[in-house]
Amino acid sequence: MSTPDRAPFTDLPSLIQSVAWPVMPEAGQALIRTLSDDDVDTFDVCRIIKKDPTLTASLLRMANSAMFGLSGSVDTLERAVSVVGVSMVRNRALSLCLARTCHFPPGMDRMAFWHYSLLCAGYAQWLADLCEVDDQEAWLCGMMLRLGGLSVVQARPEYLYAIETESDGSAMRWLNQRRLVGFDEGEVTAELAQHWDFPQALVLGLRQGAQPLTGRQFSRLAAVLHLAARLADAGGQLTTETADKLPMVLLTLLRLNPQDLFDNAPDVAALADVSMFS
Repeated sequence: MSTPDRAPFTDLPSLIQSVAWPVMPEAGQALIRTLSDDDVDTFDVCRIIKKDPTLTASLLRMANSAMFGLSGSVDTLERAVSVVGVSMVRNRALSLCLARTCHFPPGMDRMAFWHYSLLCAGYAQWLADLCEVDDQEAWLCGMMLRLGGLSVVQARPEYLYAIETESDGSAMRWLNQRRLVGFDEGEVTAELAQHWDFPQALVLGLRQGAQPLTGRQFSRLAAVLHLAARLADAGGQLTTETADKLPMVLLTLLRLNPQDLFDNAPDVAALADVSMFS
């Protein structure tokens, strides 16, 4: 299908000024401030979350879903933290806050978007565990990677079909975003993360996620995000064919072997429970 002839943006500030920038809920802002605090504890995180009753209820439902992978029921935030840790609870709470900020244009499948994002997050966490990258930072960035795509489509709604439907996988989607709009979703998400005061290492990983070999500084997190997005494209269980299609240069840099990935593939059903986003 042909697309309207419209010049892409030449700089990110122009793109950003053309869209309504999402507003992070107060609890989310407070949780983001703890990302750079090595001394944050259970009390701090639970206190922030409990100030938002809706967030608290949603997080407890999430804790009792397949996403947390717990065998027993969890009825308090403190119990959830004691079992899975502060970072995991905080990041899942942040994901719920992020979901509140998102506005989907007509014609864009909201649940498919979140299913992909959760798959990307889950694969990013799994890959990070295999190559000495912080797995919770990887999960959070994997969850966020596609957020910039909403702004891209908001800025150029006439390209929705070309970007979201005609693109066969993340690599082509990123290429079409840069060709038609001027920037890919990772670059736009990075600006959003910068606006929300996320740590710079996470901003860098998001900015280079679509093109992890083009930056002056190689980001292992960006490489993990790129691979996770490519794995999420398949939607189902990892196969040898899927693993073989991953960029070998990134696998080499991260010291990952395609066969090892296939042999230790995670359970996709546990990665992408979208019930919390319905």
